[in-house]
Amino acid sequence: MPAQDRILEELAAAGGWISFARYMQLALHEPGIGYYASGARKFGPQGDFVTAPELGSLFGRTLARELRSFDRILELGAGSGALAEVLTRELNCEYWILETSAELRARQRERLGERVRHIERLPERYSGAVIANEVVDAMPVHVVHWTSRGILERGVDSRLGWADRPATGELLTTARRIDVPAPYVSEIGLAGRAWMRTLAQLLERGAIFVIDYGFPAREYYHPQRASGTLMCHYRHRAHADPFARPGEEDITAHVDFSALAAAATEAGAQVLGYTTQAQFLINCGITDVLGEANVQNALHYAPLAAEAQRLLSPAEMGELFKVLVVGTPDCPPLLGFGHGDRRAAL
Repeated sequence: MPAQDRILEELAAAGGWISFARYMQLALHEPGIGYYASGARKFGPQGDFVTAPELGSLFGRTLARELRSFDRILELGAGSGALAEVLTRELNCEYWILETSAELRARQRERLGERVRHIERLPERYSGAVIANEVVDAMPVHVVHWTSRGILERGVDSRLGWADRPATGELLTTARRIDVPAPYVSEIGLAGRAWMRTLAQLLERGAIFVIDYGFPAREYYHPQRASGTLMCHYRHRAHADPFARPGEEDITAHVDFSALAAAATEAGAQVLGYTTQAQFLINCGITDVLGEANVQNALHYAPLAAEAQRLLSPAEMGELFKVLVVGTPDCPPLLGFGHGDRRAAL
């Protein structure tokens, strides 16, 4: 496995230990060999996992109702291009994509053609909507081990196994603010927080939509969640060993939405809404979108109904997935938080 060879090289150069965040960066995003940078198909039934836009058009058509007030959309990490394909069909606006994977960029261009504009880096200033659908869960996280002897950082050694060292710097400072019973293992997403601060600082007018699976901090660091949230996905099977197939499978961690909201606020943005995916889609009118289908035509309606079930059901994506929106005070009014706004839980 080329990614494993690259990781072992870095371990040797670093004296036999790297942080898990660095390991995750190499395994997922190293150009040419990381999971998201290689040629393997990742999304949809033929890949390793299915995202909401891959289920069909219902998610995108409903989200489009929320985005109609924006003249420009910037999608970060557009994956297969499925969401962009629906939104560019539903909306009359500029559509930008920032995609770090050259392989995925090529697939998006093939699928979307001239309907979108790919940009190489974030602009210095931006007005419009920013969409990050299942992006933050793939950002590198540090793994922390709270023990009776102190706070340790769990890293990776030359055996491609866990190895603990005393936590230091920003990671130690952040970990000390989290009250958990020792022993306890979980993740801290310093990269996600920095990413959110950057987006909030460049936003002149508009909103940032983060759609992902995760919890507010009180649930994320619940005493019963003492093993953390790391998970791997390979051919639609989930497991908890991030060292099994480096570069060949997805590695994710749930999102701490409280941390993202705090980072945005520190950077001058406002939290405009936070709720479950199910509540957000209902507020945006998913039932109206379903009603546009011809219920007499079972061949047309049945797949939409099945898609709605997966998007809304508490047993599927409805409750685990959340929608956090941060932005500027003069952002256009939002539909998605008219009922069931959970900002108080952050």
